[in-house]
Amino acid sequence: MPAFAYHALDTDGRSRKGVLQADTARAARASLRERGLNALDVAPVAEGAGTTAGGRAALSGAQLATLTRQLSALIGSGLPIDEALDALAEGSDARSRGQLVALRARVMEGATLADAMAESPGTFPVLYRATLAAGEASGRLDGVLARLADYTESRQALRAKVILALAYPILLTGVALAVVAGLMIWVVPQVISVFEKAQEALPWATRVLIALSDAVERFGLWLLLPPVLLVLAGVAVARTPAWRMAWQRGLLRLPVIGPLIRATDMARFSRTLALLVSSAVPLLDALQIAAQVVGNVALREAVAQVAVRVREGETLARALRETGQFPPVMLRLIASGEKSGRLDTMLFDAAAQQERELDTALGVATTVLGPGVILLVGALVLFIVLAILLPIFSLNTLVR
Repeated sequence: MPAFAYHALDTDGRSRKGVLQADTARAARASLRERGLNALDVAPVAEGAGTTAGGRAALSGAQLATLTRQLSALIGSGLPIDEALDALAEGSDARSRGQLVALRARVMEGATLADAMAESPGTFPVLYRATLAAGEASGRLDGVLARLADYTESRQALRAKVILALAYPILLTGVALAVVAGLMIWVVPQVISVFEKAQEALPWATRVLIALSDAVERFGLWLLLPPVLLVLAGVAVARTPAWRMAWQRGLLRLPVIGPLIRATDMARFSRTLALLVSSAVPLLDALQIAAQVVGNVALREAVAQVAVRVREGETLARALRETGQFPPVMLRLIASGEKSGRLDTMLFDAAAQQERELDTALGVATTVLGPGVILLVGALVLFIVLAILLPIFSLNTLVR
């Protein structure tokens, strides 16, 4: 049964929005009248490209994680898929309800849950749909949903962990730039105006500070133009595949940022591959899907090479080792899993190990970047203070 998004007014004139199921738009309007609502707009829910009809955006990662956990619990308790979706829709907000009602309508028409989700690729990625399709084909949908719920929650936790770890250095950098800019715009011009009237030769630091202050006063916001143009040029160059590959390979070689990027992508890749393999997704398909969660282009290309070598008959561990991009501990765990026939278990162990590596990399990044920014700002402030104090010391010497 089709789903319709509606906008209506109740008897008190208050606006109401929601989603309901009906055979036609006319039937939907009749249903609204029976509820005492005056329909202003009724539109079919036609999902795609990550949005629903009526302007509803795709579900966020946190909403998808919650929905997956609830759906896993309902189906695990023996509830049919359509009834589970209906139960979830009743207790969901308007944003989630449109997705769930549309999914239930497609399932009632005979589509599988994975096929129904394929109509909303912006909400349900390939990884999600492939895992569910494997679960439905094997008759283990409840177990696959439980693992998928664990995966979505761990991925949300991983994203939050990275954001929280980098928030402090970024905030500190912003505050530091604001402090230095405030000194250069308001404090320094008032102080150095006294020195400009003096006939004595000024120290080089003071002369540099006066030149910088004059440049800020004369050109103001125009000084931001070169950095902005440089950033835009960098973005344009980064869109060129060859330059983008070279740039992201260079990032992996940086002392603090490189290990952080590698640990983040390795944790995502190993966790995703573990989920897919444990859900009976073929290894080649799992590698192609898992490559999509890798952010760094160089590492993603390495995963693509692994898929080619595995297709040619090499073992997964050897194919990963030949790229030179994967950590030794992860390779040993995967090799052990292939020999013992417990690849999925070893992949989960590798994912846990890579997440511990990520915790270590985040700790190092937080420890280094924060004090590094403080030292840099301290050096700038020290330069400004010395540039102001050195002429004062010189004037005191002359007076004596």
